[in-house]
Amino acid sequence: MPILPLVAAPTPVEPLHRLAAALGRSPGLFVKRDDAIPFGFGGNKVRKLALVAAKAKTDGADTLITAGGVQSNHARATAATAAKLGMHAILVANGTPQAKPSANALLDRLLGAEVVHVLSREARGPKMDEIAERLRTAGRRPFVIPVGASTPLGAAGFALAVAELVDQMHAPDVIVHSTSSGGTQAGLVAGCRLLGLKTRVIGVSADASSASLQNEVAAIVDGMVDVLGVDRRLLAEGTAIEVDDAFVGDGYGIPTAASTEAVELCARSEALFLDPTYTAKAMAGLMAYVRQQQFTADQTVLFWHTGGQVALFA
Repeated sequence: MPILPLVAAPTPVEPLHRLAAALGRSPGLFVKRDDAIPFGFGGNKVRKLALVAAKAKTDGADTLITAGGVQSNHARATAATAAKLGMHAILVANGTPQAKPSANALLDRLLGAEVVHVLSREARGPKMDEIAERLRTAGRRPFVIPVGASTPLGAAGFALAVAELVDQMHAPDVIVHSTSSGGTQAGLVAGCRLLGLKTRVIGVSADASSASLQNEVAAIVDGMVDVLGVDRRLLAEGTAIEVDDAFVGDGYGIPTAASTEAVELCARSEALFLDPTYTAKAMAGLMAYVRQQQFTADQTVLFWHTGGQVALFA
């Protein structure tokens, strides 16, 4: 598969000794630092875009179109990728535009992206299709990237990331991460299944219900059969699709007491910065599991940091 050199792999794996001590009786805690990817302020979306945008380039695209919220990490990473490739980026954002753009919205504009605002999440898909059709009529070559680049091709970036991880350390007993559009979790699950690992992958939802996300992840994993060119049986068994929606709170992007504690504790114990929408809620889940002794002291638990810390400046 064509892949762009956007990820300075491998990203670091670091022990979280001080956080473990703060949580009391604890398994061995580690973090995989995809927040430390240098390109475009990093994050999990860069791994997906390395493959998805490579296909856009191979297809001769001149414009990348995608969608997200006003402070979307994925939109920012897509805008950065387009700038790097000399393409135009059009971002369909649901939400009210800021009078003075900050954080990801500011970076979108610095990167030269065109931002089109719509009123709701449901309006994003039709608007992307409308823009793409208009551009094709004008002789342009748009490439539409679904929200989060959560396609089988994008998820393949995280199957590759699992192979990267096991070159750095023994396969952990558990991986905990934030899940939303499903692509990251699909890639992690597929990577574990393909390598025959016994690792649990727990996705802590940032918004959707466990049932809907499990279905979405399963569909993406199934679609990876053709992308990866592997026997369907290799991707049908092994690591389960586990989604925990107990830490969403009042909704997407709305902090909880537990996520606020996670942001502060990780910063003060490890100088590790989380974002309020995704990684803080995933870390809140991990902290709760440790405190409830859901892991044993001899297990190794890895927190996959998917980035997003730019949102701290929103």
